[in-house]
Amino acid sequence: MRTTTDRSFREQLLEGIPASLPPRPKGRSALSHAPARKQILSREEKRLAVRNALRYFPKAWHEELAPEFAKELEEYGRIYMYRFKPAYAMYARPIADYPAKTPEAAAIMLMIQNNLDPAVAQHPDELITYGGNGAVFQNWAQYLLTMQYLATMTDTQTLHMYSGHPMGLFPSSKDAPRVVVTNGMMIPNYSKPDDWERYNALGVTQYGQMTAGSYMYIGPQGIVHGTTITVMNAFRKVLKTGESPRGKLFLTSGLGGMSGAQPKAGNIAGCITICAEVNPAAARKRHEQGWVDELHDSLDELALRTHRAMETEEVVSLAYVGNVVDVWDRFLEDNIYISLGSDQTSLHNPWAGGYYPAGLSFEDANVLMVENPEAFKIKVQESLRKQVDLINAHTARGTYFFDYGNAFLLEAGKAGADVMANNKIDFRYPSYVQDILGPLCFDYGFGPFRWVCTSGDPEDLKKTDRIALEVMKGIQDKAPEEIRQQMQDNILWIEQAEENRLVVGSQARILYADAEGRTAIALAFNEAIKKGDLKAPVVLGRDHHDVSGTDSPFRETSNIYDGSKFTADMAIHNVIGDSFRGATWVSIHNGGGVGWGEVINGGFGMVLDGSESADRRIRSMLFYDVNNGIARRSWARNPEALFAIRREMARTPELKITLPSLVDDGIIDKAIEK
Repeated sequence: MRTTTDRSFREQLLEGIPASLPPRPKGRSALSHAPARKQILSREEKRLAVRNALRYFPKAWHEELAPEFAKELEEYGRIYMYRFKPAYAMYARPIADYPAKTPEAAAIMLMIQNNLDPAVAQHPDELITYGGNGAVFQNWAQYLLTMQYLATMTDTQTLHMYSGHPMGLFPSSKDAPRVVVTNGMMIPNYSKPDDWERYNALGVTQYGQMTAGSYMYIGPQGIVHGTTITVMNAFRKVLKTGESPRGKLFLTSGLGGMSGAQPKAGNIAGCITICAEVNPAAARKRHEQGWVDELHDSLDELALRTHRAMETEEVVSLAYVGNVVDVWDRFLEDNIYISLGSDQTSLHNPWAGGYYPAGLSFEDANVLMVENPEAFKIKVQESLRKQVDLINAHTARGTYFFDYGNAFLLEAGKAGADVMANNKIDFRYPSYVQDILGPLCFDYGFGPFRWVCTSGDPEDLKKTDRIALEVMKGIQDKAPEEIRQQMQDNILWIEQAEENRLVVGSQARILYADAEGRTAIALAFNEAIKKGDLKAPVVLGRDHHDVSGTDSPFRETSNIYDGSKFTADMAIHNVIGDSFRGATWVSIHNGGGVGWGEVINGGFGMVLDGSESADRRIRSMLFYDVNNGIARRSWARNPEALFAIRREMARTPELKITLPSLVDDGIIDKAIEK
């Protein structure tokens, strides 16, 4: 009888749950592992968690698997089913390598494996792509079943995914999405952080982050682009006209799956970036991948190196292997001027490895968060208060600090840190969306447009770069002044993309474009596939961090001021609207970069195959995907969105949007006496 490793990759995918019980692993791999989660389940709940896990397997295996799963639950706080992790290498193969009855299903399999590629994923053995808890699946049984379903599904079936669990294939139609994904969609009163801990431990929900649980993560390239645009525009806010970022300092923290993009973005923006990271393995990984130039573990050495870089106006990225609070402190003491400051630790997940407090080693913190969660929480909040005090001292000297949408200000405020404005309602520092991406990009319809060349051939990616560049330059020639800077920034991005070595995992690219640009580029890709200029289909998608995919009051919709930023109608409409306008798969999540219960975000994937049907879906779905958000933003009276939606209605007579009447403040003042 052949063993699992003897059988072909295709055979293993088609089998799903293996016919014979695989051997138990001798131990965990040398890969980076998720921190143990706190023990929150009662004895009866632990029994339920094991019972839930065993339902994936034949009854004959239960006696052997039950104590194994119980031990995983006790040691790690979750049941990952390590025994069932496939022996084959995990990476995005060319689409032709996947056994599937439809190219759409094969493309989704490719995207799933890319999300779990050890070169891409933060904790691959725990099926976590990024953000500390952003999971593709809860356990390996879910992965095996999902891949089997995708390998066998027809173009008149839809796979429904319940928080990582493949509920099954249902009859549908060719025009329906092939996959519908939900993650963490809780009853509102059960959406607090401890609810995630409990119900995830029970195996009934998961945190899909934004692009982990929707299979659209493309490695750090996606966040590199968004961070580059943010940093470039942040410098434009603080520098004099004509002044360069060269020799100017950007201080931040985090070198994980998302935050690891920051030093690369700083290099592209042309400044000095200092990024602190407490996890030595994460820092080394980003250095080995070329995302950060130098590693330093001495504050004395870091301060001297920073002085030298500032004096010579060097463009360089420096990683400090230690706590960022210590860097803020030392630079205040040494009077090192910080032009831009931010933070991108995973504060959406503050009590389980998302933030490491100053004064504790990485190892000691990992022990304390499990053995004494309340003491760990006290340490985190003490550290946040100290960090904010230091940031306030630097901003008093002229530093521009912005929240990068990771719940830093939210959690600091909860900790009692001095982050509130004088009105005691708003934060004293803006979200980067409020100050930068909201008014400059999202309100105009500019947001992340991603594609993956499923051939796996770098030559295909180069061709798509050239196509996108040609399309954007053509649009720029006729673009109004209001969006010329956005066009130019993204033209420059694509021109430099190959030399910046942005690909990690799949042959993917990202740029920011509005509905006109996204549609024109997608149609050009589809034509190139039809002609055979591109060897295989192209997958389109986006980060949920966009114009209309996400309702997030402390990030994506933080520049909505009509009181509706705490509503989630837009994200829900976005996913429903995309699903019947041609998306290949759609997803809706509770949670994301700012935390469980703090955001609802929706995403999509679309497979282009060179067909006329793909042309029709491109025109219908991409148009709605963007303009749904512009319409909501214009109703909130955002001036840039009003400009954009009026321009679109002039071009598209079928589009009719309810526009607001603008009221003079004086009339309101008279009606509501002060």
